[in-house]
Amino acid sequence: MSKTHDPRWTLAACVLASSLSFVDGSVLNVALPAIRASYGAGAADVQWVVNAYLLPLSALLLLGGAVGDHYGRRRLLVFGTGLFAAASLVCALAPSLPILLVARAAQGIGAALLLPNSLALLNAAYDGEKRGRAVGIWAAAGAAAAAIAPLIGGWLVDQVGWPSIFYINLPLAAGAILLALWFVAESQDKGAARTDYPGASLATLGLGGTTYGLTRWSSSAILDPVAIATIAAGLVMLAVFLWVEARRGEAAMMPLAMFADRCFAGLNLLTFLLYGAFGAAMLLIPYVLISAGSYSPVEAGLAMLPLPVLLTLASPPMGQLAARLGPRWFLIVGPLVVAGGLLLGGRIGSATAYWSSVFPAMTVMAAGMAIAVAPLTASVLGSVEERHVGTASGFNSAVARTGGLIATASLGVVLAREGDALIAGFHLALVGGAITAVAASAAAVMMVKKVTMKT
Repeated sequence: MSKTHDPRWTLAACVLASSLSFVDGSVLNVALPAIRASYGAGAADVQWVVNAYLLPLSALLLLGGAVGDHYGRRRLLVFGTGLFAAASLVCALAPSLPILLVARAAQGIGAALLLPNSLALLNAAYDGEKRGRAVGIWAAAGAAAAAIAPLIGGWLVDQVGWPSIFYINLPLAAGAILLALWFVAESQDKGAARTDYPGASLATLGLGGTTYGLTRWSSSAILDPVAIATIAAGLVMLAVFLWVEARRGEAAMMPLAMFADRCFAGLNLLTFLLYGAFGAAMLLIPYVLISAGSYSPVEAGLAMLPLPVLLTLASPPMGQLAARLGPRWFLIVGPLVVAGGLLLGGRIGSATAYWSSVFPAMTVMAAGMAIAVAPLTASVLGSVEERHVGTASGFNSAVARTGGLIATASLGVVLAREGDALIAGFHLALVGGAITAVAASAAAVMMVKKVTMKT
């Protein structure tokens, strides 16, 4: 039972809870080579360590917010955070890879519950300018957590072992749960809830089948009957999902009426392509630096540091500038700059100096994402009616994670290689990512004409 309802405590609880997801997403990449070595795992196994988490998070993010609207946002925040913590403990203690993967999936479910409800609790606790300031602190704290996590994680992998990266989730979760139970007021809005369980089930099955088939295909470089069948089954499930959503109308988890707006559809296509290209790079760069570049996990974490630092510092002024000048050119130019950074990553090899290879690529990619991210988020919210703002925000976040999910599922042919072959595959993947980022820019040119930014 909550003792007092000071919104500052709500902000602290929400920051701690959401930091679990931000930390987990950034710390894992520097630990993947150690996880693979400890289990004697193959390329597909490495992909599933990432995607077992991303799959339920992508598919259930919208449902997590709706369930919180219906049953209580604080209740779902506490439950999701507790599930994430319990799953983290199982990850740390997992005696085998299958148990690790099941626990990673449970983490994804927990994150799908805690993330949308942490933001919804902030919206309920604050009004006007104070709400905007609170959300800004929430986002900045997440970025700061993501920045420092690879450094802490790299040190832990070096000094203690990779299971220790999951233990750091436990104090964060305990703090979030205690603050929420003691200080946070319950909040719900049953009228806004879209508890679309059929839609959520079909989305999970569709993404799961497609991801499994792509992972099998990419890790073996052979499109065998099983891969064909699972990809086809996944696509059929996704088609049925769209049919069910159309029949449910406004009660759908993803109201298809929003897609009647060409701009909203274009913004989400841009999101899928840009975050797919970026997510692939964020997985591959530390993996290659450790596996083929003789970097330690700590050094790989340090190598990634320009990205979150520049994103944190540059995103707010870019958002303000886009609000004055209009977001369209930012959405066109940002992905092109990211593409340039990906191509610069082609200088990364097995024996290249950090300052002449990794640093330029990371800096240019960070600049491109900083140009695009804030205008993209604000444009998505401004492209729909006020009653759909929450759903549009959740859907766009799910689309970004789905882009990373599909990209990761396609990287097996690279992750299966070693030495010079790994470097060559990595360079080819970066070229593919650059082409995808250019396609994201093209989506902005063709589909995003006039859009209002929501500030």
